[in-house]
Amino acid sequence: MIRKEQVLQDVVIKFAGDSGDGMQLTGTQFTNNTALLGIDLATFPDFPAEIRAPQGTLPGVSGYQLRFSSDRVFTPGDECDVLVAMNAAALKSNLKALKKGGKIIANTDGFDSKNLRLANYPDGVNPLEDGSLGNYEVIKMDVTKMTREALKDITMGTKEKDRAKNMFVLGFLYWMYNRDMENTIQFLKDKFGKKPEILDSNVKALQAGYNFGDTTETFTTRYKVDKARMESGEYRSIMGNQAVAYGLIAASQISGLPLFLGSYPITPASDILHELSRYKNFGVKTFQAEDEIAGITSAIGAAYGGSLGVTTTSGPGMALKAEAMGLAVMLEIPLLICDIQRGGPSTGLPTKTEQSDLLQAYYGRNGECPMPIVSASTPSDCFSAVYEAVRIAVQHMTPVIFLSDGYIANGAEPWRFPKSEDLPPITVKFKTELGHGEDKFQPYLRDEKLVRPWAIPGVPGLEHRIGGLEKQNNTGNVSYEPENHQLMVKIRQEKVDKIADYIPEQTLDSGPETGKILVLGWGSTYGAIKSAVAELQQQGYAVSHAHLRYVRPFPKNLGAILKNFEQVLIPEINNGQLIKIIRDQYFIDAKGYNKIMGVPITKTELIMKLQEMLGRVN
Repeated sequence: MIRKEQVLQDVVIKFAGDSGDGMQLTGTQFTNNTALLGIDLATFPDFPAEIRAPQGTLPGVSGYQLRFSSDRVFTPGDECDVLVAMNAAALKSNLKALKKGGKIIANTDGFDSKNLRLANYPDGVNPLEDGSLGNYEVIKMDVTKMTREALKDITMGTKEKDRAKNMFVLGFLYWMYNRDMENTIQFLKDKFGKKPEILDSNVKALQAGYNFGDTTETFTTRYKVDKARMESGEYRSIMGNQAVAYGLIAASQISGLPLFLGSYPITPASDILHELSRYKNFGVKTFQAEDEIAGITSAIGAAYGGSLGVTTTSGPGMALKAEAMGLAVMLEIPLLICDIQRGGPSTGLPTKTEQSDLLQAYYGRNGECPMPIVSASTPSDCFSAVYEAVRIAVQHMTPVIFLSDGYIANGAEPWRFPKSEDLPPITVKFKTELGHGEDKFQPYLRDEKLVRPWAIPGVPGLEHRIGGLEKQNNTGNVSYEPENHQLMVKIRQEKVDKIADYIPEQTLDSGPETGKILVLGWGSTYGAIKSAVAELQQQGYAVSHAHLRYVRPFPKNLGAILKNFEQVLIPEINNGQLIKIIRDQYFIDAKGYNKIMGVPITKTELIMKLQEMLGRVN
C-alpha cells in the first residue's frame, strides 16, 4: 500500500477520557517526544476537580491539550485539529472545541449503552452512529478490544490489561505523526523496571497501536511537523511548577542560602513540594506541615535563622497565612510566598485556572501591610520570575509574593537551559558585629534602601526582640506611641516603593511606543495577548502589548507608557483586579476584558474585542 506524508505547520491535539484512562500521562509523553524533536509547543492539562468522579460521567473527564508547531507558539490553541475521545463523556465535553473537519479518534468500547447513559445522551442516541458528526472525520477504533488482543499472552487480569489502553492510543498517534517510540519505552522501563509484567503490557500496547496504524489500510496519510526556528541552545520541556522548583534551587545555590520549604499540600501548588523533595543533594529541606499556618510560620523561623524561607499555597491557603505574612512584614525578614492561583472564592474550582488573588496579594492582610509582588507569565518564565522574587526578598529584607496560576503551573513549553554564570547575583549580607559607633545593636537602623540588617540568632551582641507587636524605630523595642506607629507604617511602605529604583523599567513586548491601543497584561494572559496583538499588527493596526512582571511596586515608567496610548485594554481571568489598581494609581480610563470560566482567554476572543475597540477609534 502506498502512503503519502503530509507536512503540517501547526497541530492541536486534545486527549480526553475518564480520569482513570491515563490521558495526562499520554499527553505528557507525546509532549516530551515533541520537545525532543525541537518542535515548539504549548500545553493545557485540564483536570477534573473530583479525586475520583464516577467512571464515565461528565465530571470525571480528564483532558490534555497539546499544540505543536514549526513556528513559535504562545498558546495551546483555541481549537483542536484532533480529539482523542476514550468514551462518550469525553466527546460530549470537548466536541465544541474541535474544528469543523477535524479528526475524532473514538474508542468505540467507550460508547456502549452504559457510557452513553452516563454521559447524558438520550436513550437510543449514539453520536458515532446517528450522523451528528458529519462535519468531522471520525476514526473508530475498538481500543479496548485491540489492547486486550495484544496482551492475550500476558497473565494479568482484564482490568489490569485495560489500563494500557492509553499506550495503544499513544502508539497509534506516534505512527500518525511519524514519531519514534524510544523515549516512551525508556520512560516505561524507568517507571516499571521492577514490575516486569506491567512494563511488558505497556510496551506491547504501545507497539500494537503503532503497528495498527502501520498495517491497516484505513489510513493513507501520515503527518509531519518540522523543527521550529528557535534560538540555539539546550532545551527541555518544562512545566510551571517544575520551573518554580528549579528557580528556587538556583537562587539558593547562587545566594549560598540553604533552601527551606514549609508547605501544606493544596492544588495546584503541591507539585512544587513534590519536586523540591527530590533535590536533597542541593541541601533542600522540605517540611510538609499539618496546616497552612504551620507551613508559613516554619518558613518564617527558617528565614529568621538565616535560610531561604519559602512557603507554597493557593488562594484559600493565602487567606489562612495572612496573619503570619503580617508577622514577616513586621519582622522585616526575607520570605517567599508562592501563590499558585485557582478559581475561588472558598474552595472554589480547585483544578481550574483563575487570576483570582491579585487584590488579596495587594490588600489581603490586616493593617497597613505592604509586600512586593512578582508575577510569572509562562511555564518557563516561572524560573526567572521566582529567582527575581528571591533576589528582591533577600536584598530588600522583605517578604515577597510570587504569583502563578493553574494554567501556568500545569502547562508545559520548551525551556532553554540558562547557564549559572548568566544568572544575576543575589548578594547576602549577614550582620556579624556591632557597627562603628553602635554601642548596642539597633535592629531597625536602615541603609539607603531603608533595609534593616539581617542578624541571625546566636551572634553575641546582636540579640534583639522579635514578634508581631509594633517596633520602635531603630531599637526594635515594643512601642505603642502614636507618632512612632505612623512613622513605621510610612517607612515600611516607602521601603517597598523604593524597590522600583532597583528593578528594570517597563518595556513593550511588541508594537509602537504610541498608538491606538495598548494591551496591558499580567500573568498567564501573556500568550493570548501576544498572539492576538501580533495578528492585528500584521493587519496594519497600531496596537501594542506590555506585560507586567513587577506588579508591586510597578516599574517607574509605567505611567508614562500608559499615557502614550488612546485606549488601554486589560484582559484578566478574573472580574477586574489589576484594572482597579491601574485606575487608582494612574487615573486612566482603562477598559477590561474579563473571563471567569476556569479556562484561559483565547486569541480569537481578544482579537474580536480589540477589533471592536479599534472600530470605535477609527
